[in-house]
Amino acid sequence: MKHQTICLPRKKRGFHLITDEILNHIDLPKNQSGLLYLHLLHTSAAITINENADSTVRDDFETFINQMVPENFQGFTHTFEGADDMPAHIKSSLFGVQLHIPFEQGKLLLGTWQGIYLCEFRDHATARKIIATII
Repeated sequence: MKHQTICLPRKKRGFHLITDEILNHIDLPKNQSGLLYLHLLHTSAAITINENADSTVRDDFETFINQMVPENFQGFTHTFEGADDMPAHIKSSLFGVQLHIPFEQGKLLLGTWQGIYLCEFRDHATARKIIATII
């Protein structure tokens, strides 16, 4: 197995298609089949796979998740890092921080309309790190 750290530049809050950024940082074996395992090293962001063609899908995700887990919820006690902090942790757990994607002949086996998203839940996020493992 081979591990590699991918450092994604800081992104604004929202859902960002990062498939090409991931592929630009890794070298999938051209003559083998296997599995790409991605693990995001953060608790206030997430990664997922969804629609890659129409950017309004990503906008709708942002609208829906912010209504589902609102900021300034009166029941939150973890508020030290700001109003977006605890909601970001909850959203991260809902989406998750790991993906397993099969590959063959150097290509990810994603569906026609599938892409990898970085789900950024903080207003003032930092760069994000992902550990990529090729199995």
